[in-house]
Amino acid sequence: MAERVRHLEEGRVPEVKPWRNGLLVIATSLVAALLGSTPANAFGGSDTRGEATDKVVSASVSQSRIKVTQISGPTGGKRGALSSTDVNWKPPPCWYEPVFTPAQLKTFSETDGSGDVSLRQGWIGSRLWTEHFKDEKDASNYFGTPSSVKGYKNYNVDQDGYFWRGVAPDVTAIDDTTKCNRLMFWQNAGEIPDVPDAPTPKTLADYAYDKVKVPDTEIELKPEAESTVNLPTWVWLDKGTFQEVEVRAELPGTNLWAETTAKPVSLHLEPGTEDAETYPASGECEINEDGSIGTPYKKGDAEQTPPCGITYLRASSGKPYALKASVTWQISWEGTGGAGGALPDGTFETTQDMNVQEIQSINR
Repeated sequence: MAERVRHLEEGRVPEVKPWRNGLLVIATSLVAALLGSTPANAFGGSDTRGEATDKVVSASVSQSRIKVTQISGPTGGKRGALSSTDVNWKPPPCWYEPVFTPAQLKTFSETDGSGDVSLRQGWIGSRLWTEHFKDEKDASNYFGTPSSVKGYKNYNVDQDGYFWRGVAPDVTAIDDTTKCNRLMFWQNAGEIPDVPDAPTPKTLADYAYDKVKVPDTEIELKPEAESTVNLPTWVWLDKGTFQEVEVRAELPGTNLWAETTAKPVSLHLEPGTEDAETYPASGECEINEDGSIGTPYKKGDAEQTPPCGITYLRASSGKPYALKASVTWQISWEGTGGAGGALPDGTFETTQDMNVQEIQSINR
């Protein structure tokens, strides 16, 4: 075993080790082993050529530096993530980000040196990092770029910029092993790399979409818990219950930002049984100009047709119907340089039990 390790360090005996997503990578002179994602602190703030402010910087490709802030909309109470109405829409699987300043990479390489050098390749130990980023030794990227990658001199400490690397919330979900998989590379400050999967304002807008949290759909009902066959149940939401939710995503070390806005536009009702009628017939209750939905029930309205509601035609017979109420949110975004546009609508759904009794009339 000791002989094999010595040969491995000399680069004469390749070794194959499993990667976290089931793939394999050959370890040679600069790829001695692979490392799973390791939790680490976020990238520290500093001048790009100054001293690192964090003793530990991000060593894991699963940890993004994108800063997400909710700048409007409710922040308390029960909230949840949106589901896109476009079943084919997904947030970006991966992208490149600036990870280290020269000073931070120097500190990391010479004091720790165990972390991800690309999306699917990890280096254990300081030697591999110092050889490539300090001593100008070429390295190999075994996924998608079999040719050697030129090394760097003294971590580029005399230059103004960042070392970039691919980032992915879930590497195992990416089938294309070449995607976002370049070895960590240099980019001058203020510049975005001219490579596939480089971040754009749209990338940040999509990322922010996945972080939008909207309030639970808690509708008002009359009757509240038990309806009556052939008499309408009124449904409404008071104004101010739903507000626009705006989320800002920024990528430090770049001028890239995007703000994604979710605006409530309608409430959809599904009675939980085919033996029911909805008002309107589509079950889609539009939001009024003042932000409310439907009209609150008033005494004497029992036999009136509500602008938003349900009439059950059959009793629930001991097993309540599952009334589903979902709010549709219209999504738009704007970002760096005047970029912007629309994203697929999102929905947030809640379900509540509805008991329906077999009585033909009731005083309300």
